[in-house]
Amino acid sequence: MGKTVNFIELIARGKFPEELIGTWIVMAILLGFGLIARRALARAADPIMPDEGLSIRSIAETMVEMIDSFVQSVMATHDYRKMVPFLGSLFLFILAANLFGLIPGLEPPTANSNLTFALGCVSFGYFIYQGFAANGIGYLRNFLGPILLLAPLMLPIEIADHLFRPFSLGVRLYANMFADHQVLSIFVGLTKLVVPVAFYALGAIVCVIQALIFVVLTMSYIKLAQSHEH
Repeated sequence: MGKTVNFIELIARGKFPEELIGTWIVMAILLGFGLIARRALARAADPIMPDEGLSIRSIAETMVEMIDSFVQSVMATHDYRKMVPFLGSLFLFILAANLFGLIPGLEPPTANSNLTFALGCVSFGYFIYQGFAANGIGYLRNFLGPILLLAPLMLPIEIADHLFRPFSLGVRLYANMFADHQVLSIFVGLTKLVVPVAFYALGAIVCVIQALIFVVLTMSYIKLAQSHEH
C-alpha cells in the first residue's frame, strides 16, 4: 500500500495511503479547474468569442479542442464526439496524476498498481459498453470467432483476451511511471543546479506519452468492440 500520511486526523486519527491522498489532490485540482473554467464561460458576454490573451477559459478551450481533434483523428467515426468527455477526462486525470510526481517529495498516484488497475477496469467497462451500444446483443458474436464451428475454441481465447486488456493497461502504466519516478529521483539526487532540469523535462515527456498510450489503447479497444468482426 506504500507509505501513509495523516489526513487531518479524520476517522479517529486514521491513516490513509499516500497514493490515495495524491489521487484526491489531483481530482480536486481538476474539478476546481473545470468549475472555474465553466464559471468563466458562463460569465462571458459572448461565449462564442474567445478570450483575448491567456486565461483559464482560453486554456480550457484549447485543451478541449486539442482532445476533440485527437479523438476524431483516432476514432474516425461520425459519433466520436459522444466519447470525448470520457476519453478527455481519462487523459487529463492520468496526465495530471503522472505530472504530480514531478513535484519534489511527492510520488505520482499512477506509480501505484491499485490505481492503474482501477483505471484499466474503468476502460474495460467503457469499451464493453460501447460494444453493446453499437451492436446490441450481437456484440457477443465477436467472442465466437469468424466461423461458428470454431466457437468452442475461440470463446475461451476471446474471453481471456478481453480480461487481459485491463490488466495489461494497468501494468503498462504502473511499470512505466514507477520506473520513471525512481530513475528521476536517483539522477536528480546525484546532480545539482541546471542538470536536474533536463531530467524533469524528460520526466514530463514520459508523463505525457504514458497518458497518450493509455487513451490510444482504450480507443483501439473501443473500435474493436464497435466493429462487427475482429
